[in-house]
Amino acid sequence: MIKKLVILFIVIVIVVIGMVFFAKSEVNDYLGQEVYAQGDRLVTIKRGSSLRSALWQMEHKGAIERTSFSRLLPYLYPNLVNIKAGTYQVQEQATLNDLLKEMVAGNEFQYTVTFIEGSRFSEWRTQLSLAKGLQHKTQEMTESDIAKAVGIDKDKLEGLLLAETYHYTTGMSDLDILKRSHNALMRVLNQAWETRKQGLPLKTPYEALILASIIEKETAIESERERIASVFVNRLNTNMRLQTDPTVIYGLGDKYDGNIRKKDLSTPTAYNTYVINGLPPTPIAMPGAKSIRAALNPETSRYLYFVASGDGGHVFTKSLPEHNRAVRNYLRKLRANKSN
Repeated sequence: MIKKLVILFIVIVIVVIGMVFFAKSEVNDYLGQEVYAQGDRLVTIKRGSSLRSALWQMEHKGAIERTSFSRLLPYLYPNLVNIKAGTYQVQEQATLNDLLKEMVAGNEFQYTVTFIEGSRFSEWRTQLSLAKGLQHKTQEMTESDIAKAVGIDKDKLEGLLLAETYHYTTGMSDLDILKRSHNALMRVLNQAWETRKQGLPLKTPYEALILASIIEKETAIESERERIASVFVNRLNTNMRLQTDPTVIYGLGDKYDGNIRKKDLSTPTAYNTYVINGLPPTPIAMPGAKSIRAALNPETSRYLYFVASGDGGHVFTKSLPEHNRAVRNYLRKLRANKSN
């Protein structure tokens, strides 16, 4: 009798061990399956999801195949239990095990949004409204309301946000991006202001941003920024009007159709630097860090004028007769290019 019980016990142990090995094999097969993700290959796990509900979400969307043995996963692999909600990118040929490890580590997919130097806040709003994975909190807000929410004591945001690339994860808001860009701008501006060249005709950091925005619109050539800054600084120091077309364009607003006419140069607006003295009241675009540094550390020169060279850069001159010759040369190049 005892011998029979021992044999029965051994058989039961063998059966149980076999069942455990079989169950673990099935769970391993489940974890080893390739995750199927369409399009941008993103999988989003809702906030508050447990491992079981996350697996159900993926099974329901067809990303992974279902199995009844998935219930054993937390017991056999407790290291995969504490997943974090978020959006994750499925790499090519990634297995469920690979994906769960990313979820436990919280390695969420990073979206990016890039704002171009010289762009306007109206363009930023359009970009943010189209950005994927972002909460859109500012769509019904005025520019003044947004400025207050960001912590800026001005009604206009032009020039107060740093144009660069920003990374974000699912659940962040457009306000979060704007706060980060303003903080980034203030770090660059404060550092540049502390190391600024002495004797500049700029009373406040905000005036430096106004000048930087004009520099940004006047050239995309990095090597020219300090020299163009010197032209405007020299003009301000000698009480000459800035006479820069980008300010005229900004002042025209929606009336600008791609061409500046002679009447536009003489039509008074708060931004028409052919009419007003000194700087316009606000920046006219979002400057990059290089233009901010150029505005506060311009080249030392006697240049008062510049005009397009026709070859992508500019010709700088110190007197009006020299400038007029440079303009005539530029116009000749334009006519020659048109005839060719």
